[in-house]
Amino acid sequence: MSSRLIKDIPDDERPREKLERFGAQSLTDSEILALFFATGRKGVSVIDMARELIDTFGSLKELSRAEAQELQTIKGIGPAKSAQLAAVFEFGRRLARESFKAMPISSPQDVYDLLGPEMRGLAQESVRVVLLNHRKELIKTTEIFLGTKNECFASPPEILKSAIINSAASIILVHNHPTGDPSPSAADIQATRKLAKACETIGIGLDDHVIIGSVTPSFPEGYYSFRESGLL
Repeated sequence: MSSRLIKDIPDDERPREKLERFGAQSLTDSEILALFFATGRKGVSVIDMARELIDTFGSLKELSRAEAQELQTIKGIGPAKSAQLAAVFEFGRRLARESFKAMPISSPQDVYDLLGPEMRGLAQESVRVVLLNHRKELIKTTEIFLGTKNECFASPPEILKSAIINSAASIILVHNHPTGDPSPSAADIQATRKLAKACETIGIGLDDHVIIGSVTPSFPEGYYSFRESGLL
């Protein structure tokens, strides 16, 4: 589509009408965003503005990670539209997590499917805890630390606080390596041992510690599991 205003687009090509006629799967990424935004900017249709947004960030995945200030560098995207976009992507993440509440999380691949798509491209180190009930079903995930890759992540009391509050039977520790290499550092190994002792003391299981990285020949799955490697 060339740069046309919505009123210049034939009725059956407009996003809302196209959705009603052919279903949501018929819409392009920019058309879906256009439905959320509703309006473009002066002289530019909402579809073309949405396409510009995707082109600028390269993909929906990268767009979902953008900060509000970055989004607002696109003319026509102000605080209201950037907030709408943040809400849309958070809705998608919550919907994806919801499917895990109906099944046990019993392997590092399950953990990667749950958190990997979001965590593997983060520029900062994020430490999260997956809280499980006695059937290994997801209670919730919570972020307990966000910082630079040079900082140590949270201490056992900080990690276990959320587990105790939510009456978790067991936990899985998850963090990412911004470098992309999921190999554990000496600090990672030491922190895991401390956490395992703390969990044992209060009777909460430490099912695994999964490090999220990039898919490489050495790590074709894109993660490192302490449990699978015999360190837990």
